[in-house]
Amino acid sequence: MTSPESVQRVQSDSPWEESIGFARAVAAGDRVIVAGTMPFTGRVLHGEGDPYEQALMAFRNALHALKEFGLGAESVIRTRMYLTHARDVDAVSRAHKELFDAVRPVATLVVVSGFVDSRVLVEVEVEAFRGHSAAHEGAEGP
Repeated sequence: MTSPESVQRVQSDSPWEESIGFARAVAAGDRVIVAGTMPFTGRVLHGEGDPYEQALMAFRNALHALKEFGLGAESVIRTRMYLTHARDVDAVSRAHKELFDAVRPVATLVVVSGFVDSRVLVEVEVEAFRGHSAAHEGAEGP
C-alpha cells in the first residue's frame, strides 16, 4: 500500500494544470502516470496542422515529466493516444514507433470529438514502471 508521503507530483508549464487543479505526473510506488499531454510549451502550440509533429511534441513533453523521476522512454509500459481525426492514425503511429519501438509498451489509440483547443490534433498519456518498490522487496516471484 502506498502512503500519502510516498506520492510525488510534478508540475509543468501547462496553463491547464493550475486552472483545472492537476499534476503533470504522479509517482506512487512503482508507477509513474503522466496526465493527458498536448503539444504545447506554455501557451505555444507546436506543429499546428501536423499530427506527426504534434504527436512527437506531446510525447516529448510527457517524457520530460518522466525525466523528473529519473525515467526515460525505456521505462514506459503504457501509452494512450487520442486523435481528433482517423486520417491521422498513420502519422501519429509513425511518431509513436520512432519513440517506443525498442520498448514496445501496450498502447491505445482512439479518435475523440475534440480538445479544449481546436488546433490540437493529438493528446497523449504515458505510464511508466520505475522498478520494485520497498513493498515488493523480499516478495517471492513466479
